[in-house]
Amino acid sequence: MSTELTYISALPTSMHQYSIIWLHGLGADGHDFEGIVPDLHFSCVDQTHFIFPHAHEQAVSINGGSVMPAWYDILGLETDSPVDFQGINKSSLLIEQLIQQELDKGIAAEHIVLAGFSQGGVMALYTGLRYPKPLGGIIALSAYLPGVENLKNEGTAANAATPIFMGHGILDGVVAIEWAKAVYDSLDDLGYTVSWHDYLIEHSVSMEEIHHIAHFLDSLWVTE
Repeated sequence: MSTELTYISALPTSMHQYSIIWLHGLGADGHDFEGIVPDLHFSCVDQTHFIFPHAHEQAVSINGGSVMPAWYDILGLETDSPVDFQGINKSSLLIEQLIQQELDKGIAAEHIVLAGFSQGGVMALYTGLRYPKPLGGIIALSAYLPGVENLKNEGTAANAATPIFMGHGILDGVVAIEWAKAVYDSLDDLGYTVSWHDYLIEHSVSMEEIHHIAHFLDSLWVTE
């Protein structure tokens, strides 16, 4: 695997003070969510740098070994399926490099949000809750979190209180809402600041959800 990620940027139109790293789902690429920016009407959007990375291509077991952009291999879709933690950890380190790039520009860790859809949402949760500096927030859409119980030992104190937005489609036929809701319940039981939002959609994102995300982002930064 390459030692870095390539990405698409949506640059701030005003002074750069905030950054959102948005991670796509399985088989997509950074272009998948770049169109969301004009619809995110939150107060600091003009000062926000949006980063849409491309996952590296790899063989994916559940798709017959077909090669496609993926943050990690998926070995099965059952709650007890084996998990490619090695692949997850490799991608997590690459995502941390993107966070570091923003820190090197002088952006405070608290002004950086990790967001992701489906497999990208897994990576946002996994990376964010283990990151050693306090991030501004985590957004996980139509996602789950394998090994959520490992956060008891692996979660960092720095992000123990980081606000988490979880959104999911009631009609999702790819990542069952029950699976995601169980992750929410586990995070809540562990004491994380997590909010749950469900929508009458399939494995996708709705305008209502985008409006709620904008409100969530405002709640992180607008009172500063």
